[in-house]
Amino acid sequence: MKHRLLLVALCISAICGIARAEVPAGYYNSLVGKSESALKTALYQIINPHTQVSSYNALPTYFRKTDVRPGTNYWWDMYSDLEVSTSVQFGTYMNREHSLPKSWWGGTTTIPAYVDLFHLYPGEAKANQAKSNYPLGEIKSGTTPKFNNGVSMVGTGVNSGGANYVFEPANEYKGDVARTCFYMVTCYQNMNWVTTWQVMNGTYPSLQQWAIDLLLKWHRADPVSEKEINRNEAVYNIQNNRNPFIDDPDLAEYIWGNKKGQAYVLPGTVEPGGDATLFTPVNGMTIDFGEVALGHSITAQLIFRGENVYGTFELGISGMNKSLFSLAAKTVVGSLANSASGTSVTVTYTPNATGTHSAQVNITDGCLPAAGYRVYLKAQCLPKPTLTKLTARDATDVTDSTYVAHWDLQPEDETVDYYIVTVKRYKNGVVTTSEQIAETNELPIEGFNEGDYDTYAVQSVRLEERSPISDYITVDHQAGIEDIIADQPLVIESHPGFIRFRCSTPHTDVRIYDLAGRTFGILPLVEDYQEMTLPVGVYFIATDEHPRPVKVIAH
Repeated sequence: MKHRLLLVALCISAICGIARAEVPAGYYNSLVGKSESALKTALYQIINPHTQVSSYNALPTYFRKTDVRPGTNYWWDMYSDLEVSTSVQFGTYMNREHSLPKSWWGGTTTIPAYVDLFHLYPGEAKANQAKSNYPLGEIKSGTTPKFNNGVSMVGTGVNSGGANYVFEPANEYKGDVARTCFYMVTCYQNMNWVTTWQVMNGTYPSLQQWAIDLLLKWHRADPVSEKEINRNEAVYNIQNNRNPFIDDPDLAEYIWGNKKGQAYVLPGTVEPGGDATLFTPVNGMTIDFGEVALGHSITAQLIFRGENVYGTFELGISGMNKSLFSLAAKTVVGSLANSASGTSVTVTYTPNATGTHSAQVNITDGCLPAAGYRVYLKAQCLPKPTLTKLTARDATDVTDSTYVAHWDLQPEDETVDYYIVTVKRYKNGVVTTSEQIAETNELPIEGFNEGDYDTYAVQSVRLEERSPISDYITVDHQAGIEDIIADQPLVIESHPGFIRFRCSTPHTDVRIYDLAGRTFGILPLVEDYQEMTLPVGVYFIATDEHPRPVKVIAH
């Protein structure tokens, strides 16, 4: 059964100010009196320092706290209306979806944005693949979307910043997406964006004007929902930072909208000089290190930020597995927590045996309640995995600037967190090497310009362990383009369980041959994005418009 759940949005006005009373008193005090660029930078100083989640492969663990439909065991997927169980392995039916595509900052996996839960959501694989790295937008009236599953659409946009297509979410989630984008360009306003259809470099305004107009429109039309409020609290208890545009929707108006130039006023602001208040860490929170392979260690940051804090915090670790966790410091000067960014202590998990391990950090000081604060630590150590060498396949969709890399999936009995594609680009005698992350067995490669040729290989990754690297596939730019433009373009994409036709014009008399050259089937007509299923095997497909057979592997 399929269904969609429409939430009754909570209308939050300037009178309300803060969307939820649980926002710690004084958390946003440093914003008062500031406007526009200074206000945005003050927010950056509050939310940028945060506890980074343990790893990319652990994201589904965190999603179970942030993105499960209440009272069910189904993912809350904002990109489709499918009911997908939380037991389904990620990478097959579900993806870890970056709402702001990682390619926009160059794809590096070493920055906090890569695993920031405020812009990561569980998303159905087909919808996520269709979304690609397109900017947000609204589909132009009178045009047919290239993808439409009833919730998400991809098509020609009214305004796209120069991109060929835009991604348009469902009306009930447009505000969610807008506030996510506001958070990202604020929390990472120092980011060097390499794709600037929607975002722009610099601390302010950090968004293209057309994007500001669109996102404010969505922000106003779709107010903060109960889903967002609950998710904000859940992420706060994991990352120790908040999405301020959920807490106070008016902040977007002060920075980009109809209150630009006005000094920010926070209803219920607590004047400095009051009681000592510790905003982070949240008392009773859990730092979940996720799954770690034996022989590896992993770290997390315990962030201290508050107001009117004094004295010295004493830190200690207790619990059954306390020897497996360590602190970089045993004391923290309380006054350091009073700065906008606070201060932090590194916590390290170093397992010496497989199993589930736990402990707790005890925090005491005269400014805290007598019982002090507790931060719980949780981790699971698994045996080091053994991964099969994969087989890379020929590239498809070769254009004057892009192509799509392909490879076989891992064996069915083998768990994989994601894939790493190593691309070597040969240009004017210079070789550059890059690594890019993929969720499924295909990846669009950009920047493939005239005169370049590439080689790519792939590895699967589980618990930060890599499989042996696959064979390398060569993509000859000139030859690839000649092969494609010689006839009416025809590309056959192979996906788990189905193939997809990509053609700029309809193709007729579509003939499907098996490996022995026997006719397997005939279709009178296929159109762009049409899909069909084939038994597992190797096939050749030809049409009247493209008489040279195209090889496809069904899996």
